[in-house]
Parts: sequence; C-alpha cells; structure tokens
Amino acid sequence: MATFVKPENALKRAEELVNVGQKQAALQALHDLITSKRYKAWQKTLERIMFKYVELCVDMRKGRFAKDGLIQYRITCQQVNVSSLEEVIKYFMQLSTEKAEQARTQAQALEDALDVEDLEVDKRPEDLMLSYVSGEKGKDRSDRELVTPWFKFLWETYRTVLEILRNNSKLESLYAMTAHRAFQFCKQYKRTTEFRRLCEIIRNHLANLNKYKDQRDRPDLTAPESLQLYLDTRIEQLKIATDLELWQEAFRSVEDIHGLMNLVKKSPKTPLMVVYYAKLTDVFWVSHSHLYHAYAWFKLFTLQKSYNKNLSQKDLQLIASSVLLAALSVTPYDQKHGASHLELENEKERNLRMASLINFTLDPKGESREMLSRSSLLSELSNKGVMTCVSQEVKDIYNILEHEFFPLDLASRVQPLLAKIAKLGGKPSSASSVPEVQLSKYVPALEKLTTLRVLQQVSRVYQSVTIGTLSKMIPFFDFSLVEKLSVDAVKYNFLSMKVDHLKGAVLFGNVNIESDVLTDHLTVLADSLNKARNLIYPAVKKQSKLGEKHGLAETVDKEHKRLLARKSIIEKRKEEHERQMLEMEREEESKRLKLQKVTEEAEQKRLAEEYTRRQEQRIRREIEERELQEAQALLFETQKGAKKKGKKPLLDGEKVTKQTLIELALSEQLKERQELEKKLQKLAKTMDYMERAKREEEAQLIEQAFQQHLVEERIFHEREQLKAIELSRQHHAGDLQEKKRLARMLDNKVIFQQRIVNRRETEYDRLKKEKEDKINQLIALRKHERETKRKMLFYLKSEEERLTRLREEEEARKREEEEKRKKEEAERKAKLDAIAERQRQREREAEEKERLRREALLRRPTETLSRSIDPASGPHAADPVPVAAAAAAPTSGKYVPRFRRERNEGQMTASPEPDRWGRQDDLAPQSGDRWRNDERRPSFGGSRTSSTSSSSWSSSRPRG
Repeated sequence: MATFVKPENALKRAEELVNVGQKQAALQALHDLITSKRYKAWQKTLERIMFKYVELCVDMRKGRFAKDGLIQYRITCQQVNVSSLEEVIKYFMQLSTEKAEQARTQAQALEDALDVEDLEVDKRPEDLMLSYVSGEKGKDRSDRELVTPWFKFLWETYRTVLEILRNNSKLESLYAMTAHRAFQFCKQYKRTTEFRRLCEIIRNHLANLNKYKDQRDRPDLTAPESLQLYLDTRIEQLKIATDLELWQEAFRSVEDIHGLMNLVKKSPKTPLMVVYYAKLTDVFWVSHSHLYHAYAWFKLFTLQKSYNKNLSQKDLQLIASSVLLAALSVTPYDQKHGASHLELENEKERNLRMASLINFTLDPKGESREMLSRSSLLSELSNKGVMTCVSQEVKDIYNILEHEFFPLDLASRVQPLLAKIAKLGGKPSSASSVPEVQLSKYVPALEKLTTLRVLQQVSRVYQSVTIGTLSKMIPFFDFSLVEKLSVDAVKYNFLSMKVDHLKGAVLFGNVNIESDVLTDHLTVLADSLNKARNLIYPAVKKQSKLGEKHGLAETVDKEHKRLLARKSIIEKRKEEHERQMLEMEREEESKRLKLQKVTEEAEQKRLAEEYTRRQEQRIRREIEERELQEAQALLFETQKGAKKKGKKPLLDGEKVTKQTLIELALSEQLKERQELEKKLQKLAKTMDYMERAKREEEAQLIEQAFQQHLVEERIFHEREQLKAIELSRQHHAGDLQEKKRLARMLDNKVIFQQRIVNRRETEYDRLKKEKEDKINQLIALRKHERETKRKMLFYLKSEEERLTRLREEEEARKREEEEKRKKEEAERKAKLDAIAERQRQREREAEEKERLRREALLRRPTETLSRSIDPASGPHAADPVPVAAAAAAPTSGKYVPRFRRERNEGQMTASPEPDRWGRQDDLAPQSGDRWRNDERRPSFGGSRTSSTSSSSWSSSRPRG
C-alpha cells in the first residue's frame, strides 16, 4: 500500500501510471488514498482525485471500486461540502452514459459494416470458423461483446448511486434525478426485468426510511419539497410501467403513491392527481375491472372540471362521454349473487381497498359493495351534472339502454349509435395530462349490455322465442356467444331462461302475474285498455249498485284490486320510509361522529393553547424573578462598595422597584468607570515622562557600543579569511597527491570497462538472435496454422459441394425415374384402353351380325309362305323352294358341307330375283364368320353358340 505525504502526489503518480498504460495500478493507488484514514478532512484536491478515480473506474468497468470510493468520499464531505459529492456523482453517471451510448453506436456501425451486399467478397477464416461453431448472428454477437457489458455497468452505476443517496436529505433532488434517468434507461431499451428490480429498490428505500426514523440525515417527508420529489418519482414510475405494459408493477406503483399520500396526510397537487387517475383508468381497464375504471374516469372528470380553467367544451364533452360509457360498460348484475360469507367479506375488503385508491370514502361497517356499484355510480353521475356535458349520441344510448322499453328493435336502434360512437375520440387539447380518449373501446361492452337488455326485455314479454328470431333481434353476435352471455346472466339471477336446441327455441322462466317484473307493464296495459274502452263505450249514467248482480261483482272485484294495490303501495311506502330512516340514522351517526371528532380536535387544540399559555407565563415569571434577583445583587454590591468608601448607602430602608435599582446600579458603575479613566490618564502621563528621560540618557551609550562592535567584527573577519585560505591550500595539495596515486590505475580501468562492454554486447546479440529465432518460429507456426485452417475450410467447402452435387444428382435421377414410370404407366394404360376398345368393337359387330341374322330368319319363312300360296306364280313357282330351303339351311344353325354351300351359292347367284330376297351372298360369310368368332371367343359367345347348336340339332332329328 503506497503512502503519500500530500494528495497531489497521489494524483501525479496516478497520471504517470496511466500514461505508461498501467491503469490498474493507478486505480489501486487512488483507491488506497481515498480509503486511507489520513485524509479525512475535505479539500479541493480530493475532488480532482475523485474525478480521476471515477474516470478510471468507468474505463475499466470497476463498479465495486467506484462504489467503495463514493461511499468513502460521502463520509468525507457529508458535513463539509456535500455539493462536491453531487458533482462527482453527476460526472460518474455522465461518463457511464456516454460509454454505453458509444458502445451502442459502435455496435450499430459494426452491424452496418458487416451488412454487405456483395456475396463474392472473401470472408476471413476466423469469421468462417466462428460461423460454423456459433449459430448466432453478427448483431447478437456484437451486442453480447460490446453493448451488453456497458449496459450492465450503467445499470450497476444507477444502483450504486441510488444506494449512496438513499437517506441523504441534502441530495434528494439528485436521488430523484437518478431514479428518473434509470426509468428512462429501462424504457428506452425495454428492460422490464431491471425496471421491476428498480421499483423494488426504491420501495425498499422508502420502507427503510420509515422504519429507521432516528437517522441523522434522514429526509423529512412532511416537507413540501421532499414530498413533491418523492411523488414525482412515483408518478414517473407509474408512467414507465404503463408504457412498458407491466400492469402488475403499475398497480404496485399506484399503491406506492397512495401509501405515500396516506403517510404524510397531504393531498398532492392537481396535475399529479390527474396523471394518477389517468393511469388508474388504464390499469383498471386492462384488468377488466370496469366498475373501478368508471370511478377513476369520474374522479378524473371532476378534477378537470374543477381545476382546469382552460378546458374547452369539446374536451369536457369527450371526457364526460367517456365517463358515462365506462359506467354503462359495467355488468348490470351483481356477480356475487349466491356467494359465501367469506367471499362477501373478501369483496368488501377489496371494495374498501379500491375505494381508497380512487379516493372514495366508504363506511367499513356498511355494505360497501352496494355503495361501489353500477346503480350508485349512475345516480352519482346524474347528480354531479355529467349528463349535461355528454354528447347527444351517448345520451341517446344511455336513455335507450336504461330507461326505454323496446324488446323487438332495441338492437336496431342502438347499432347506428354505436357506429357513430366508434368514430369519436382523440387527444384533449386543453388537458395534456389526460390520455387519448377512444370511445371505440367501449363498443364491445355496450354490445354485450345491449344483448343482455334485449334478453331481459324479451323475457318480460314472451314465454318462448325461436332461436332464429332471437338471432335476428341481436345482430352483434352469433347465437353461441349469446348463449354464453345468457349463462352468466342466469347464474347471477339476472335472467330466467332455458335454451332447447331440439325444439330450436328459447324458453323464459315462469313469471307470476303479481310479480314486480310485470307490475309496470300490466299497469300501462290496463290504463291503455281503459282509455280504449272509454273511447269505444262512452260513460253512461251510473246505475244503482244494487240493481244488478253483475255490477256488484265488478264493484267487489275492483274494490279488491284497489285494496291489493293500496296494500302494495303501503308496503312500498313502509319500505321506503324504513330505508329513509336507516339513511337518516346513518347520516346522523356520521354527523355525530364528525361532530365528536371536531369537538375532540377543538378540545385538544384548547388544551394545547392553555398549556402553551401557562408555559409562557411561567417562563415570563421566571425571567422577571431572575432579573429582580440580579438587580438586588447589583444593588447590594453597590451599597457594599459605598460603605467601604465611607459613603452613605443608597436608598437605605426605602422600597425600590426593579427599574430604579437598575438605574442606580448603572449610574454608580458609570461614576466608577469615569474615576478609573482619570487615574489611568494620570498614570500614562507619568510613564511618558519617565520613558523620555531614559532614552535621552541611553542614546550616547548605544553609539559607543556600536563603534566598539564594528572594530571587533572587522578583526574577526580578517582572521576567518586567512584561515579559509590556508585550508583551501591544504585541500589542493591533498588532491594532487590523490591524483598521482590513482593515475597508475587508469589503464586497468579502461581494460575492465572494455571487457564489460564486450560481454554486454555479446549478451545483447545472443538475446537478439534468440528473439529473432522465436519470432521466426512463431511466424512459421502462425503460417502453418493459417494454411491448416485454409485447407480445412477448402475441404469443408469441397465436401459440402460434393454432398450438394450428389444430392442434386440423386434428386434428378429420382425425377427421371418418376417421369419414366409415369410415361410407362400412361403407355400401358393407353394399350389397355385400345385393347378394351377393340374388344368392345368386336362385341358390337357380333351383336349387329346376330341381330341381322335373326331378322333374316324371321323374314324368310314369311316370304316363302306367301310364294307357295300365291296362284299367280305359275308352274315355275315351286322351283325355287329347294333353293330357298338350301339357301336357308346354312343359316338354320346346323352344319352344312362345303360343296353344298358352294352349290347353294351358285344357285343363289343364278337366281332371277336377287333383290327380292335380299343380299343372300352375305349370309353365308356372316355365318362362317360367326362360327369362327365363336371358336375364337368361347367365353363371350358361349351362350349363343349353345342355344344355336341345340336348336340346330333339334331341327335335324326328324330327318335322321
């Protein structure tokens, strides 16, 4: 551990080490100086040392050294010059931020440089090997190597500074600035994990601040400046959490802000509360807590209307419309119907917690779930004048959904209004803290509400409706989604309905005539029917009630109905009176508690004032008594001095006041002081005379002593000069003798010097040669390694090309085989088709021949019979019979010898009437072809051949 007399020496030593490249040694030297116990008093040099120290810590990314040094420097200058610590910390954060930005810029430039478009540029062997080993891209690798270490160091810097400044009341603004910069760092680079840790760190700092209240430099949260800084930090934390969409962390930030407001019991400024409620709306909307979302919007509207004097009518209308639509988006039924007692208690606690976050005061003894409800919110909106500020479209939707009764065309009335609302929205120009209002996000919730209202109103009119009709009434959703919505409504006792898919109908629950659901509708219907009856049948003179029995029955029925109606009205009035009484009792109780609280506060204030007044009286009385005692003591001393001098005592035996005593004492002291001054003046004059006389006598003696001293000094000077000359002469003579004695060693000295120089030259040449040999070996080794890498890369590239070529050849061969197989398949299919076509052609020809043969057989017997009967034929008419029989023989189906067929053909050729009998020259060949075809294809013509053969044999049996 190096020790320095002055801190400046340590700074110079560190700069020298930095100039020669030994930054670690320089950092260690400065660290030893800062942590030393010798330099605990602050001075300007220590500030310059700290600047150099943090520079070295940032350059070498030594976060631990920086933290230790800053902690020691804080101890040094905490009570002396805390602004110096602030400057050092600002410089430290500035250097860290600049280094991180520089690394990010360098990584971006490297990425742009690597992103080349020329693919033929040769890559370095190192890049190729790295690309084979690592699968990550260039940007990821550059970020991991360059940007990530500096970002880690910057994050560590923020944590270190926050830890150092966490309980310092003099550097609260610097703590807030550091927190804001850390938040912006997380937002800029999307660091969600670090943002959660940062919020937890700040939260722990505040908790420790409240836990250890006896610290010396602890910040005072009750001070307006400190409270404003802490609230600004939490509001910025809430903004960044919503920007990063960390909704759970955003809700925790809301709780932090609310806890801070409760801790100091002070309401923050209006702009901060506007931002607070604006972010609350986003958090509750994302968490699907539409009721609390609507309450947050209502508080935001109240703040803007009350405190924003520049709010335009258009912006006020937009905010009011958002408030009303948010209230309408709340589910119109209680989702805790049928819940257990534990769930209800949990819901009450949750309502109290959310109400405190929204700054609504609830009675914990009452039913808080009734106070934080949709109906109470809508009534509150009506009472606070929100309805007068909303746009006409939103007001129409509110009236249709909440007050009108249109069971059949409710959805058709709402749908165009929703289309108009979806186009409304924008950023309020005169309310910068309010987020951009988009009314289109409420459209899905309003569509669900419209669906529930349609089901509710239809259930009051109909007992069953077909699914198709109900789907037409609700054009927003499919029936499956409508069914899901109805399931939830039935579960929470909002509707009573069943869906029968077998019948294709929706069945609503049985509603009694005397139930509250139908009371209003029946009353309206009865009034309308009475008016119509009076128009159709005008009223006539009243007859005696005892005149007809039918009139008496109607009177009794009417009286009974009137009594029932009166009973129901009385019960309703009793319930209303009881409810009003309960409300009055609750209000009186709250007033009594408030009055009691005010009385207690007034009593405590009175007691505190009485105690303060008594303390002031006691202190005033003690002061008067002390002054009186001092005056009496002063008077006693004065009288005592007067007695010693023989003077008469002052006011002896008389009663004097405090002021008289003080005046007498002061006058006596003044007289004594004047007498003392006169004595001193007289003594001073006497001393002046004595001093003048002494100086006149001693002037001559002083001159004589001076002359004598001059003579003695001249003699002493001459004696000392002679002594110095003699001593110099002796030294010169001794030096000459020493030169003569050493002159004989000069040759040996030159020989020894030359021997040392030669040995060192030889050693230098040897070391130089060894170094050159080592460098040559290293160059050869590097060249061999590069050659090996180049060969390996060439081998890998050629092997990859070979595998690619083999894969391409295999794919080409497979494609050729596939094409060849397809071609052969097509040829084979074409051949089979041709064979089948020829087969079908042959069958058609055979069938045609068979048909012609049958027609010929049927036609010939008829012609032969007509010829034999005809008397005009003459004696030659019987001659052609044998020829006809012979000609018909081949076609009868039996075997005919060849010579007989030829003879028959000759006779047929010689026949005088060939056209009359048809073309008989074709019959024999057809028969021959038929037999030949039958012999060739026994499977196709087997049935016809057998039948023909059987008929031929049967016809030839009688001849045999």
